[in-house]
Amino acid sequence: MVDQSQSAFDLEDRLRRLNEIGVALSVEHNLTVLLERILLEARRFTRADAGTLFLLKGDHLTFEIAQNDTLKSFAGGTHGKMDMPPVPLNKESVSGYVAVTGQALNIEDVYSEPVYRFEGPKNYDRMTGYRTRSILGVPMKDHEDQIIGVVQLINPLHPLTGEVVPFSAQDQSLIQSLASQAAVAINNVRLIAETEALFDSFVQVMATAIDERSPYTGGHIRRVAEMAMAVAHSINTCQEGPLGPRQFDEDQLNELRIAAWMHDIGKITTPEWVVDKPTKLHTLFDRIELVRTRFALIEKSIQLERLEKQVTGQPLPADFAEEYERRLQALAEDLAFLERANTPGEFMQDADLVRLNQIAGQTYVEGGQQRPYLSENELKNLCIRKGSLTQEERQKINDHASMSIKMLAQIPFTRKLNQVPPIAGAHHEKLDGSGYPLGLKADQISLQARILALVDIFESLSADDRPYRAKPMPREVVLRILKEEVERGYLDRDVFELFIREELYLKLDEIKARMAAAPPTSQDA
Repeated sequence: MVDQSQSAFDLEDRLRRLNEIGVALSVEHNLTVLLERILLEARRFTRADAGTLFLLKGDHLTFEIAQNDTLKSFAGGTHGKMDMPPVPLNKESVSGYVAVTGQALNIEDVYSEPVYRFEGPKNYDRMTGYRTRSILGVPMKDHEDQIIGVVQLINPLHPLTGEVVPFSAQDQSLIQSLASQAAVAINNVRLIAETEALFDSFVQVMATAIDERSPYTGGHIRRVAEMAMAVAHSINTCQEGPLGPRQFDEDQLNELRIAAWMHDIGKITTPEWVVDKPTKLHTLFDRIELVRTRFALIEKSIQLERLEKQVTGQPLPADFAEEYERRLQALAEDLAFLERANTPGEFMQDADLVRLNQIAGQTYVEGGQQRPYLSENELKNLCIRKGSLTQEERQKINDHASMSIKMLAQIPFTRKLNQVPPIAGAHHEKLDGSGYPLGLKADQISLQARILALVDIFESLSADDRPYRAKPMPREVVLRILKEEVERGYLDRDVFELFIREELYLKLDEIKARMAAAPPTSQDA
């Protein structure tokens, strides 16, 4: 009676543990840890001395986890990859048999088993000196009754004597229940991993599409993302200074990574000709060609005027020829000036603006009508003092940050990624509140966004090619500009000082070299 009571208590205790383990398995999202936990719990339930867990991949089973207390042998999972050949899906091995038939296999002694003559355990024993006796193989089936793997347990030990005993029917029933729960947990983890991988791929494809809209910005987003992560990891290893106590957990690192990949998503709404505007008159094409054509017409009209006066037979002034040559020379000089003014490389001085207005004020006759040398829009663009963008065009580009926030706000990010929109949208904010699009101040800008702001500026200034400059900017000039941004109260001083102290700017050279050496992908083709 006591034995029966104890047996009932043991069963109740094991069922309770089975429920607890089911709950624990359902919340574990690391596949490696999950597989180790499944095998370990299966062994604890049955007091098995050893065990192996296999997963079904294609037309074979792969060794994932192997544990053996007697041999003190633990492989797979956190103990390192198992260097074992895959197991074919046939009935010549215990695990293969279980996977093929979908039935549990309970063998009391593999050496005296009259029906199944499996050589695998015997070969294992010869190689290791181990003595395999009892084996329990159980299939792991998911909710659709599909086999995803096999749990194989070896040599259960008697709780009092420590001797190897057969697996009981109760053992088999409990392990089958555990295997079913394990299969669901494994599929859940796989589904989460596949969903995250799909999302990551979508993010990177979108980022690549945005980058590749312009021949000048290809790879910018990827370089910014890798630089941002390099800075974040450096903060995590920093042991001194204001950043010493700061630490990013895995979720925060992932938020920064996704935000960096998506920080320019709003540029998908920015016209390409604005993003790539290499000259002041460029729209769908460089309108300096229209100016050249117009000046060629003016030149021909001056020459025609000269010929008309010559053929009248009337006396001409002594300086007649010189006057027309001066007009033609002045026209050529004006055109050369306009061509120089069209390039964004030089700062326009006040005298240049005066001359532009003088040229625009001149007229010529076409079709019997007086027309200006320059249209109002041409004059407005050529009068840009620095760069190639008008105020309206610059605002179009600046709007990409607010558009990024708007677009990202429509994505149902998970709780662990809910800071992606504010991080991505704040990469043009400045600590003194003078940035855009929201004019956030220091206490409203997260450390992740401060990192993103710094590396975005650094990468843009370090770009090998931009439409608004003829050659790359020297590294010392780039770092000096960053320092000036810090002194003005725009960028985070602590992040910048870490950036300099740890020479993180050299990471960009490594990233560029790695990207240049990478083989073309299907996206590049």
